[in-house]
Amino acid sequence: MNFCGKTAVVTGGSRGLGRAISLELAKGGANVVLCYAGNESAAEETVQSCEALGGKALAIRCDVSQSDEVKALMDAALTAFGRIDILVNNAGITRDALLMTMKEADFDAVTATNLKGTFLCMKAVARQMMRQKYGRIVNLSSVVGLHGNAGQVNYAASKAGVIGMTKSLAKELASRNVTVNAVAPGFIDTDMTAALPEAAKTAMLSAIPVGRAGRTEDVARAVAFLAGDETGYITGQVLSVDGGMSM
Repeated sequence: MNFCGKTAVVTGGSRGLGRAISLELAKGGANVVLCYAGNESAAEETVQSCEALGGKALAIRCDVSQSDEVKALMDAALTAFGRIDILVNNAGITRDALLMTMKEADFDAVTATNLKGTFLCMKAVARQMMRQKYGRIVNLSSVVGLHGNAGQVNYAASKAGVIGMTKSLAKELASRNVTVNAVAPGFIDTDMTAALPEAAKTAMLSAIPVGRAGRTEDVARAVAFLAGDETGYITGQVLSVDGGMSM
């Protein structure tokens, strides 16, 4: 994909899926502004890796659940590069527990980052993209948002909500050449899934027709596809990247 001259903001971009997405966009020539919650060294490492691919990159600390911090993130991107062409809402957390034992604070924390954070970031770039008459927004949902998962009521709610917002905003912005799509990863090999119990991993792998966990690069390429110029006639869609898990 050719992203030369484009600027991308990637939330949760310091490691895992966010790092892979940042690198994929940088590989295509994009300027990358990535935000991170707390791991500054990982963020700087990702910046260096992006720049080694020939692009320009910038890391900004940002809690996406806070509107003032989101505004500062987008202002920094505009100051550095003059425009925002691509927004990838990847920042997300889990606080897993069965409903009967789930703490209200854990429900609030997950929805604040995963759902409200996506809302705030889309709201912060929508006007700029409409003015430009160009934009690509790609939101990270999950197969859990499509099908649910025991012990993840909060996470499932947040990721299902992301899909609803994606479809709604796609209708609002389509006439301005701004597309809004979602990617729904399945069982991907990341730090988040590494923390799962072995029994849960085995059960998930047995449900994947291709017979393996996904790689972060698998998701990053799907995001890059939806972020490209060539996919301007695709909007309001959810692309599952799950090895057939959700068939």
